[in-house]
Amino acid sequence: MGQRKLKIAITGSIGSGKSLFAGFIQEKGYTVINADNVSKEILASDSEVKKKVKETFGESSFTGNEINLKYLAEKVFSSPENVLRINSILHPLVIEKINKMMDNELLNNEKVFVEAALIYEANMENMFDLVVLITANQEVRYKRKSEGLDYNDFLKRNSNQIPDEEKRKAADFIFENNGSTEELKRKAELLLALLG
Repeated sequence: MGQRKLKIAITGSIGSGKSLFAGFIQEKGYTVINADNVSKEILASDSEVKKKVKETFGESSFTGNEINLKYLAEKVFSSPENVLRINSILHPLVIEKINKMMDNELLNNEKVFVEAALIYEANMENMFDLVVLITANQEVRYKRKSEGLDYNDFLKRNSNQIPDEEKRKAADFIFENNGSTEELKRKAELLLALLG
């Protein structure tokens, strides 16, 4: 594939194993930017964002300066409208920050990876040269996520994401993750081999 600089997204629905996959890529020495962490950082540090979130979802969104993640998750995932609301506040800033981070990384390296659940939902796919989709059966995904998340909550969060069938049509690489951790690790290694 030559030494073209590549921006690569790793995405997948809740419980698909995208974080594990991203972790294997990181273990091989590549930089993986975690969109969720960038989002939380902005939420915690940007006073304008805090103000908008409190106005939209209530004062309880923060406990002092700390994000009240449990409260906010319950509020946000209770309806698609609320997901859109939080996204309209956060996504422009998250996208801007990730773009800067990717450009910085590519000054010295050939590849940069971004792990993000909402690549398609946030219309971010055009930021990347390649999108890698990690997918798994719904039952498998729920089992992985069942700690502290009852089935209704899982379904609620799942329904706020574009179905895998749709994502499959748009992704450049698709890796099934219904098997073992070892199998997924081999798939991460295969991806790196294919990218050269």
